[in-house]
Order: sequence, then structure tokens, then C-alpha cells
Amino acid sequence: MAKLPQRGFYATLLKRIDHLNRLLERANLVEFMQLIQSPRRMLFLNFMAGVARGFGIAVGFTIIGAIFVYVLTRLASLNLPIIGEFVAQLVRIVEQQLH
Repeated sequence: MAKLPQRGFYATLLKRIDHLNRLLERANLVEFMQLIQSPRRMLFLNFMAGVARGFGIAVGFTIIGAIFVYVLTRLASLNLPIIGEFVAQLVRIVEQQLH
């Protein structure tokens, strides 16, 4: 006759299955599987993420550029020789590009 597993084995197995179930719920595996099965939704979400990233880069670059220009104008107003030459060279480059 085959030996049947003990009750403790089943209790341990049920605890482990329950623990695994909680881990999968926490990982949002069901939502991920639904997302994979819906290509339109995945494309839409990726598109929106790209738009948001691009918008963030544009805004960030604008803010950093404005801060750079502000600091550069403040340094130019101090009439420091090195900074003054640098600003004059930048102005010449911009004027050449405009004409």
C-alpha cells in the first residue's frame, strides 16, 4: 500500500500556496497579463509615457537654459575680463548665424 502524506504536509503546502498568491497579487501580475493581451492599450500607454517624457525634457531644458542665461548675464554685468570675452564671443557667434 502506498503511504499517504501527512496532514502537516498539506497544511504547509496550503500556506506556501497562499503566500505565493499574496506575492503575485502584490506584483500586479493579473494587470500585467491583461496589458500584454491588449496591444492597443499597451501602445497607447507607451505613447503617453513617451509624450510625458518628451514634455519633461523640454520643460527641464528650458528651465536649465533660463538659469544659465540668467547667471551668464549676472556675470557679464560684473565686467570680469574672462567672462566678458566669453559673452562677446557668444554674441558674435549668434550674430553670424543670424546674417
